[in-house]
Amino acid sequence: MSAGTDRHFCIRPRGVLRGAVLTLVFTGVLATAAATGSLPRRDAAGAESPDAARTATVDRAALNRAAAAAMADGKSGKQAAEEFVSRSGDRWGAVYDKREYAEFEQALDGTYTGVGLSAGRAAGDRVQVTRVQAGGPAERAGLRAGDRLVSVDGRPVGGLSVSEVVSLLRGDGVPGSAVALRVERGRSAWTETLRRARLATDPVTVRRLDDGAVLIKVAAFTKGVGARVRDAVREAPAGAGVLLDLRGNSGGLVAEAAVAASAFLDGGLVATYDVEGEQRAVYADGGGDTGRPLVALIDGGTMSAAELLTGALQDRGRAVTVGSRTFGKGSVQMPSALPDGSVAELTVGHYRTPAGHTVDGRGITPDLAAAEKAEERARTVLSGLGGGS
Repeated sequence: MSAGTDRHFCIRPRGVLRGAVLTLVFTGVLATAAATGSLPRRDAAGAESPDAARTATVDRAALNRAAAAAMADGKSGKQAAEEFVSRSGDRWGAVYDKREYAEFEQALDGTYTGVGLSAGRAAGDRVQVTRVQAGGPAERAGLRAGDRLVSVDGRPVGGLSVSEVVSLLRGDGVPGSAVALRVERGRSAWTETLRRARLATDPVTVRRLDDGAVLIKVAAFTKGVGARVRDAVREAPAGAGVLLDLRGNSGGLVAEAAVAASAFLDGGLVATYDVEGEQRAVYADGGGDTGRPLVALIDGGTMSAAELLTGALQDRGRAVTVGSRTFGKGSVQMPSALPDGSVAELTVGHYRTPAGHTVDGRGITPDLAAAEKAEERARTVLSGLGGGS
């Protein structure tokens, strides 16, 4: 998980009071659950077990009254709102203060405050650096992928979840603030003090494979990502297949996922969803490339808006999906402003794939299961579809 993505792209639209743009939102707990496998249990057929609770919805008016009442008593409106949401049964609901919300707004534009490294769980309950962002504080200090994190600001990280480590690395989110990392590399160990900086993310990576196919890796659906996917497809050589890598994709804006779908579809349904009981739909734009061979790579870290895109491509027969079952985050959140200026992100409904399949708590099963060497198998499938040179 990236130290730069913090809440792992808990994205929402600009203008919380308008609430006009649909989002699929998740918090750090989702990333932790994906890493530990603590998802709702399923039966042998893949159906959600009876004891896997459905996400409840929150009475927004009652939530506002609870926050206002707490403030009138001189207490924290945000804390009261958090307690209210916790009791409601909305497992994806969350409350953020003004600073956190401002950070999310910046993340929507593809920037964040951090040290420019990604961390993941390694063997023996250790935390390991998995990626170092070019030009960031971590790279300038000489940190490398494979280095082990022992502590952050003196706090041991061995027993912490990845999301908790990410939170420590980000700290107060203020550019220029210092953070001390205890690092191990081989038999060496040292403490490195870094200063957090405002950094830009690059959620889309495009590269040409040896056989002539094009790999498009999408890490999250932040602002502008859909257009970048569409442009990458248009610029790909004629006849070249596309390997769309959505593994570990943290989701994001539904509108961006729909634009990405439009790169491969000539209009038509992408997903249906309900908002407080009202049925709505998301459609692709016309004019997409419907003939180019396409394989989508997915795994347990493929979440929310990335699952929406996966479901559309799979149900409409546009892509062969390879990998492992996706995370299963199919609930829809919309923001709500609270009296103290904090923001509650609350579940308002659930979406379904074009064929009517529910994603929340179930995930999407790939056409070809490949837990190991998934990319290699996906490239073989793509070649079989005529997507190589």
